[in-house]
Amino acid sequence: MFQKVLIANRGEIALRILRACKELGIETVAVHSTADADAMHVRLADQSVCIGPPASRDSYLNVHEIIAACEITGADAIHPGYGFLSENAKFAEILEAHDITFIGPSSHHISTMGDKIMAKQTAEKLGIPVVPGSGGAVTELDDAKSIASDIGYPVIIKAASGGGGRGMRVVNSASEMEFALQTTRSEAGAAFGDDAVYIEKYLGKPRHIEVQVMGDGKGNGVHLGERDCSLQRRHQKVFEEANSPAIDEEQRNRIGEICANAIADMGYSGAGTIEFLYENGEFYFIEMNTRLQVEHPVTEMITRIDLVNEQLKIASGESLSFKQSDVQFQGHAIECRINAENAKTFVPSPGQITYYHPPGGLGVRVDSGVFSGYKVPPYYDSLIGKLIVVGRTRSECLNRLRRSLDEFVVDGIETTIPLFQDLVRNEDVLAGNYDIHWLEKYLDKG
Repeated sequence: MFQKVLIANRGEIALRILRACKELGIETVAVHSTADADAMHVRLADQSVCIGPPASRDSYLNVHEIIAACEITGADAIHPGYGFLSENAKFAEILEAHDITFIGPSSHHISTMGDKIMAKQTAEKLGIPVVPGSGGAVTELDDAKSIASDIGYPVIIKAASGGGGRGMRVVNSASEMEFALQTTRSEAGAAFGDDAVYIEKYLGKPRHIEVQVMGDGKGNGVHLGERDCSLQRRHQKVFEEANSPAIDEEQRNRIGEICANAIADMGYSGAGTIEFLYENGEFYFIEMNTRLQVEHPVTEMITRIDLVNEQLKIASGESLSFKQSDVQFQGHAIECRINAENAKTFVPSPGQITYYHPPGGLGVRVDSGVFSGYKVPPYYDSLIGKLIVVGRTRSECLNRLRRSLDEFVVDGIETTIPLFQDLVRNEDVLAGNYDIHWLEKYLDKG
């Protein structure tokens, strides 16, 4: 096992990783920008190193400073959390060259699954169902029109190196294709430094279903069920639950087995998530995230498996500590992402939290690094915490979530708590009757 782990992240995920390390007896190093000097994970870590000014490019994305922090403190491994450098294959390669363990998959797997075109081709070879579309990058207008005609409009053009909901455009007819192709390629080049795009069939009312997987790089792979992440705004998840109210046990086992076998065949090491669009009883692969997900707690709550603990053990060379037959799903869990934003306009609301009181009680978990007096900086993602609840049934879980949201107090800044208070009283949400477009339509109605 590692002697000392450097946590190359901030906020609630940095604190989550720190807790897992402490429970395994691993010393921790927190790196931070000047804006995060007073952060909770910095206070609790065994050592801390300031790696730069507030801007992410000068701190949390500053590879040179992060490696220097490892050398100064003697850290033998880095956990990247999510975001920032977590899916940067070059970063993983650099760590390998410096004999520092990257707590995650190999740089090869990060690179393969990070390229959307290559990821889709790999998924298809591994027997994972995919969305009909182009077999690779599309550059010529005639080719784009021909592909769209074959699979049928509407189609969606996506950036091969895209992420976070950027670099996507829906095309409803051949007359729209030229503008859409040129615009999406331009946006992709500007956002990701790569103007390669591909085309897929656009599904009308799909759900977003993702399967949590883990492998140990030794031929062992398991799945830990699915999460339903269909409530989204601008392709960003805001509300996640496990298991999905839209699929049954037979479907869960079928898609889970496909994903677990794929992970084993790949020789994949660590945690990962295989994401699908789901419509009319069919799953369609969209991407794989080669890291821990923001919403991983809902899986932990229904499986009682500590995913970060398992990541650390696997990265240190251990085999998976459990088999597929050991995974048991108990109850239902839901997560709400609490952002420092206005609940109606979604304008960020940085500033000082004057009073903070998280909910508690049976089946309630809050992953957050904030506290009374904490100043939410304006430089980073607005996520300040996650409220996760579990119940024996979905109905009990929703009742507990409703109570917990009403109990949650964050004064001094605006948050998205009022949005979730509305959602957990909405008939469609209560019935589990929604798709990936539902939330934006709900918000448009005002």
